Amino acid sequence: MANVHEYQEINLDSLIPFPNHPFELYEGQRFTDMVESIRANGVLVPIVIRPATDGKYEILSGHNRVEAAKEAGLESVPAVIREGLTEDAALLIVTETNLIQRSFADLKHSERAIILATHYEAMKKNPGYRSDLLQEIDELARSPVGNRSRTSDKLGAQYGLSKNTVARYLRVNKLNPELKDRLNNDGISMRVAVSLSYLRSKEQAIVEGLLAEGRKVSMKQADLLREESAKEELKKDAIKRVFEPGYFGAKVKPVKFSGQFLSQYFSESQSSEEIESEVAKALELYFSDKSN
Repeated sequence: MANVHEYQEINLDSLIPFPNHPFELYEGQRFTDMVESIRANGVLVPIVIRPATDGKYEILSGHNRVEAAKEAGLESVPAVIREGLTEDAALLIVTETNLIQRSFADLKHSERAIILATHYEAMKKNPGYRSDLLQEIDELARSPVGNRSRTSDKLGAQYGLSKNTVARYLRVNKLNPELKDRLNNDGISMRVAVSLSYLRSKEQAIVEGLLAEGRKVSMKQADLLREESAKEELKKDAIKRVFEPGYFGAKVKPVKFSGQFLSQYFSESQSSEEIESEVAKALELYFSDKSN
């Protein structure tokens, strides 16, 4: 293994981002602070790259540092060059270094999904997965993260998640990018996202098109689409019918809660819309746990 402390200066023009980089770049004050720090002190922690084509290098770790260095007016940054990496190993560096630098709880749903899916696939291929590479990643990030062994029994515990939650995120990683964005922005719920993840990519694209028109998708609709898709590939007309008003027949009778009952859980300052939103989230969690 190469000494991870050996690095060289690489021109910024020679760097290209990792394809389909799954993490959002810093913006706002966080990015501004990084630019000012680099302008004053330079890039203190080397980025990690691998050779690409045409004399270029692909960034594995350090996308934010590279963008901040450009903004700060630098021409080059220190970099550790990793050669001969498999795609699995390269993706692991991308996810691990981002996880080390950020809190798992601060990540978007789609970012959590790619991290969990990456480790899951790694464990399936090799139960004693690449402890040397993980140790090297820790050194590159210069963070005392402790033991980062990966086993299927420890995957959920590593992130403080239940087995059911891990399973949901593994499903979510199979969503089309547009539906992942909707989940990240609370356009669809986690429970709905899981059911939609069972649809074929073409079917998901049709659902996304309907949502883009302003339609909403409920758990009941998502579950039905999942069931019907398991039987045969769904065409647009079939999917569209599920979104039509009255498709499921008569609506459930409205239920009224007394103020005394609601006061046990909500404050007087909360609006009806806020209370309804919180109740919907609680019901989603309840039914999600029952289904798993």
